[in-house]
Amino acid sequence: MARFQHIGVIVKPPAEQHAAILDQLASVLEQHGATLLLDETGAPWGARHGISCMDREQLARQADLVIVVGGDGSFLNAARTLVDHDLPLLGVNQGRLGFLVDVSPEDMPVQLGAVLSGHFTEERRSMLSGCILRDGSCIQTSYALNDVTLHVRDVVRMIEFETLVNGHFVNIQRADGLVIATPTGSTAYALSGGGPILHPGLEALTLVPICPHTLSNRPIVVSDDSRIVVRLCRENRNHAQVAFDGQDNFDLLPEDEIHVARHEHDLRLVHPPGHDYFHVLRAKLRWGEQP
Repeated sequence: MARFQHIGVIVKPPAEQHAAILDQLASVLEQHGATLLLDETGAPWGARHGISCMDREQLARQADLVIVVGGDGSFLNAARTLVDHDLPLLGVNQGRLGFLVDVSPEDMPVQLGAVLSGHFTEERRSMLSGCILRDGSCIQTSYALNDVTLHVRDVVRMIEFETLVNGHFVNIQRADGLVIATPTGSTAYALSGGGPILHPGLEALTLVPICPHTLSNRPIVVSDDSRIVVRLCRENRNHAQVAFDGQDNFDLLPEDEIHVARHEHDLRLVHPPGHDYFHVLRAKLRWGEQP
């Protein structure tokens, strides 16, 4: 008997591009006696197979495992919408780099079969919760699995902002922005900004300045129970935004504050047998390849 019986499936649009892998996935689920619950992102494929779709909230209530077919962007979107439902997620890579979606299409039948038979590893990944304060009131909230990023909008100019950690003033800096990243996000935008790679088991966050004007402004690592505040300076005249996983974007005004802390719930991430984080790093970052 499979450990997971009700399998939610979320697809990177357009679903028609992933018809072959969805056909395979449906076949594997049927072989293991599992029920396929299709997210509305898969509506075109579902219509051709007589499978009705449901919205994300319905999916969260009925599924005991969710499979994301797509790239890391699709996985990030699913993570933000499902983290509070305590559902395990498994990713099938139909994108490019694929740090989070670690099941390849060619290995999917075997690896998914193993997971459905109860052979898998599960880990918990920390997430971030963010709030934008304007005149002392919270005007927007969102979550992030990878990072919360303050960045300049539309123009190639720097913004000026100050950073506080647990109420302690860190600095005022002029830069293109700041990336606040989880260990999961340390291999994303933060890495391209010169930040360190944090093992997912670490209870830490990294703050990585984007192209700082003062070259001594370097990335720093803090405990993930820290409460971080980033405040746009009053004198700032350039348009700025805050982005949650690069997907939820909100415009900012001078003196707006971004409050970031570890989210109260962690994401449950399922891996097939044999998953090795350092193997993923070697493969995705191409360590050891000859020039």
